[in-house]
Amino acid sequence: MTPAPRADDEPASPREQRARRNALPAGWETTSDDYEYVPLRLPPEVTRVTASMRLAIQAEFGGWELSRVRAYTDGSRRVLLRRRKTALPQPEPGM
Repeated sequence: MTPAPRADDEPASPREQRARRNALPAGWETTSDDYEYVPLRLPPEVTRVTASMRLAIQAEFGGWELSRVRAYTDGSRRVLLRRRKTALPQPEPGM
């Protein structure tokens, strides 16, 4: 049985809210033959300096480069890192 369509004024379920929050922003392409991508969400309590340091460490030791950043009004940021695909698997960044 398929669920009934939700009315516009009806609040979204927690599952729908999580799916929306974890979805990539429109226009962020993450499929490529040359690059692998990893999306990150930086919470509002992470300062700009701390975020910069964390991303610099990932770039230095993991080979990741900054592809896109989107800042939100609540202070959180969505970040998309990319790196060239290699023959050997490497661990994903864990911030």
